[in-house]
Amino acid sequence: MKMIITGGAGFIGSNAAEFYAKKKWEVIIFDNLSRKGSNFNKDYLLNTYSNIKFIKGDINSPEDMKVLSRQIKNTDLVLHLAAQTAVTYSVLKPVNDFNVNAKGTLNLLEAVRKIKEDGINNPIIIYSSTNKVYGKMENIKTIKTKKGYNYIGLRGINEKQNLEFYTPYGCSKGTGDQYMVDYHKIYGLRTVVMRQSCIYGYRQYGVEDQGWVAWFMIANILNKKVTIYGDGYQVRDLLFVDDLINAYDLAAKNIKKTSGKFYNIGGGIKNALSVNYFLSILEKLSGNKIKIKRDNWRPGDQKVCIMDCSKAKKDFEWEPKMGIKKGIPILYRWLLKNRKDLQLIY
Repeated sequence: MKMIITGGAGFIGSNAAEFYAKKKWEVIIFDNLSRKGSNFNKDYLLNTYSNIKFIKGDINSPEDMKVLSRQIKNTDLVLHLAAQTAVTYSVLKPVNDFNVNAKGTLNLLEAVRKIKEDGINNPIIIYSSTNKVYGKMENIKTIKTKKGYNYIGLRGINEKQNLEFYTPYGCSKGTGDQYMVDYHKIYGLRTVVMRQSCIYGYRQYGVEDQGWVAWFMIANILNKKVTIYGDGYQVRDLLFVDDLINAYDLAAKNIKKTSGKFYNIGGGIKNALSVNYFLSILEKLSGNKIKIKRDNWRPGDQKVCIMDCSKAKKDFEWEPKMGIKKGIPILYRWLLKNRKDLQLIY
């Protein structure tokens, strides 16, 4: 079996590459190495697994896409993870954000469509989307408690929630999201969309505007200040990366049921917590007081976002296995172990 991972040297991509390499798949990672830590992830994978190969490339480069298309012709699975992942960057540079997330996704879909129409191959495509396609969700009533914001009368949002996008990032990822579904309907491509919550885990070199769980830990380890936007009572459900990769795998194995569909994938109500509560956990874990700067809410900030993943459970029997009580210390220990790399990156 063979697979391609766009963005394969990133946080999620490197974990997916290792997962499938252990299953003896031939794994091709396609990445432009623009993210912090991606070189470390690439080197780790290539030095550890002989069945992982690396192609340096960009999904918006016609020449690089020709190289990728040749690999797609005989591949079984494509994980499309290459993306611009920061809301704040999208607000500052919306055109760049669109080109990567929307146009880049369309470039991949077009490559697969042409290969399918030539009768060569029709690989499964799993697309990494985001909870940000739902926008600020201001139509949902919330209440502020000592533990953080929470929904009134809801345990989480399901896939029937309106797509509002709100930020350029939400728009660009939502565009890719909808193109994936439409290319199944119109061209028969075997696509699956995963609308993901906050993912955390090994090899996550987070920054302030993306990967906040890891970033807060890194800042704590390196004695740097973190910025809390809003009041810190905003709540997110956290999902350990191993559980996300398992969702990808199960969705692909059940492609006859999942093709052309979109799924909310997150930690759910059992793994939801506020930013303030997370900081208190981190201080107990590290024994260090965290340096905090307060600032205003940012565009598109959701007061609460908790995923209802019952559709994924129904269609391919998936649910999270790693709880935050176990998962948060695992990531913290991994970052401590790799402190020297953190000092080089940050």
